[in-house]
Amino acid sequence: MDKFLVIILILAVTAGAFGQANIGISGTVEWDKMRLNTQVLMDLSSAGIRLPAGRTQGEALLSAGYLNLIQPCLLGLQVDSSSTIADLIDRGELTLAQTEAIALGANSVAPALSHDMRSIFATHSINLVNISSALLRHNRPTPVTRTLNPVSTANYTGIVIIAADNLPVHGMRGTALPVPCLFPKIWDGEMNLIYERSMLETRNGTMVRYSSLENIFANNPSGLSPELQQIVGERPLRIFASGVFGIKPTDLIIDRNDALLIISSEENRRLLSQGKVVFVLDDSVLSYEISAGL
Repeated sequence: MDKFLVIILILAVTAGAFGQANIGISGTVEWDKMRLNTQVLMDLSSAGIRLPAGRTQGEALLSAGYLNLIQPCLLGLQVDSSSTIADLIDRGELTLAQTEAIALGANSVAPALSHDMRSIFATHSINLVNISSALLRHNRPTPVTRTLNPVSTANYTGIVIIAADNLPVHGMRGTALPVPCLFPKIWDGEMNLIYERSMLETRNGTMVRYSSLENIFANNPSGLSPELQQIVGERPLRIFASGVFGIKPTDLIIDRNDALLIISSEENRRLLSQGKVVFVLDDSVLSYEISAGL
């Protein structure tokens, strides 16, 4: 089934289920925080609900509305350079029931009434790391790429790749700002694959975290914000990306010499398999707003 047909069917079911009730969802995908934050709001009078007797019915409608309206938002999430969640469903690699389970796993705040008592709303927050974990299917990690001619390299505590500017797109004449996804790849300048999802040792995590430039210019010895230090430690290898690759510009290309610093030692290769990697991207791509209904 085509992914756009899937979205249309979801919206059709939503419309049939709630009739004339005005209900909508709005929120933000925050890649730097790995969160999908939403608020679902319903106009009580449009649903024929009167307070206080109808409070329970209103909360039930609001909960059902969330499950239906969040689905199109989840379907649009970029999984890798060529696929969204909708593409995975289209190919049979994921089901709508599984996306509903992801939605039900959100951290939620109990429904509340608006100040004018005309609407009821609830907030939900989905951890994108949980989505990443749900999509990791390998039982054994693929070994990280090695080299027959290792170079002398220090042992680092993490890897920070800076890609906050427009970069050349491999195989094309133009440039593009790199954008986030759940499973980006890292390539070297000779287009050897350095890092991809199957190299992760654990299925309970994510292969890359995202950050803005300001977090690598903190006023402390490491220059990193406390949040980044928790991921890459105090002595990370800092690399400037040299290009970008993919149908969507999610995959980063680094210089071959920088790649050798990573793959020449077991300790540094382990940084990849443990997901101690941060991509520093432009602020404009780190978050975007979502909305549906109302």
